[in-house]
Amino acid sequence: MEDAISKPTRRTNWVVWPALLLTVLAVGIAFVRSQIEQGQRPDLRPIAQVPEFTLTNQDGRAVSLADLQGNVWVADVIFTRCAGPCPKMTQRMSELQSILPEYSNVRLVTLTTDPAFDQPAVLKRYAERFKANPDRWMFLTGSKPEIARVTVDGLKLAAMDNPPEKREAPQDLFIHSELIVFVDKQGRLRGSVESYDPKMKSKVMAAVKQLLREK
Repeated sequence: MEDAISKPTRRTNWVVWPALLLTVLAVGIAFVRSQIEQGQRPDLRPIAQVPEFTLTNQDGRAVSLADLQGNVWVADVIFTRCAGPCPKMTQRMSELQSILPEYSNVRLVTLTTDPAFDQPAVLKRYAERFKANPDRWMFLTGSKPEIARVTVDGLKLAAMDNPPEKREAPQDLFIHSELIVFVDKQGRLRGSVESYDPKMKSKVMAAVKQLLREK
């Protein structure tokens, strides 16, 4: 699924100057994190528009931004070979699936930073491991430039290769954010919360309820 040709400017979002990118993202993440504080009446002013995209879900079907139009979505970024925070993050998303209104316009979206390995069949097995309902929770893969455009440019999440010399274990292939972000019905980034925050679920519920009330 790798693009044979991709623009150099897109590749810089993925692997070039990781220290600089992390610094820039840290500023953005700090701002995003400030958008939701106590989980009761969160400040969810629009932060960024998610760009148009076409990715592939765990069932091999194409998913575009238009397919999510009219839905509030809660998203994160992981990779299935991750031996660090990813399983815990996905478990937290699974907990959200169990408490979010089942018959509402709410979707869970998990993107991979490892599209070469995380093909649809791999994502499907991973999704089943966490009892993901494919009608409510999609796992998305695609080309690196397209994923970088969505995660970094749109969702303001870090997602990049981890240089071999910085890996503490063979599975430490990527550096990525541990945030869970909220996107509104118009495809605009509206806020975030740390996946390991003890109050994560209540904050997500407060944000989702507020965004669902919007037209």
